[in-house]
Amino acid sequence: MIELDAENKLITREKIRIPFYDIDMAGIVWHGHYLKYFELARSALLDGIGYNYREMIDTGVLWPVVDVTIRYLQPLVLDQEILVSACLQEWKLRLVIDYRIVDQNGIVCSKGTTVQAPVDAKTKALQIGAPELLISHVEQCLQLQAELKTR
Repeated sequence: MIELDAENKLITREKIRIPFYDIDMAGIVWHGHYLKYFELARSALLDGIGYNYREMIDTGVLWPVVDVTIRYLQPLVLDQEILVSACLQEWKLRLVIDYRIVDQNGIVCSKGTTVQAPVDAKTKALQIGAPELLISHVEQCLQLQAELKTR
């Protein structure tokens, strides 16, 4: 479910239970799986906006991740329930999404950011600016969420 955060930015949260196959030999989640958790939240955010990966492909624009930062604060362990949030920071020129992973007690275990750039699906050339479809979907979603928040 998509909503507005305290700064009136679009955000979604996904609950995840850490599965056995994500654990490394040290008994904690292998660092690369954090990107998978970010992706699950990002996909939910894009679905909520109405511009998911299928719409991206249909509009002829690909959005490769061009930059990632992750800060590991607390290790995640087997069967731990976490809440992964994805918050849309920028969308007019590129997609910038911030993430937080918190545990059952509200402790931040990890945070990060991804940057995605629009690329023409046929030529693979970098595009300047997001497609109008994405911008209009984000603006409509922001307006709808603002109306729901004031009710």
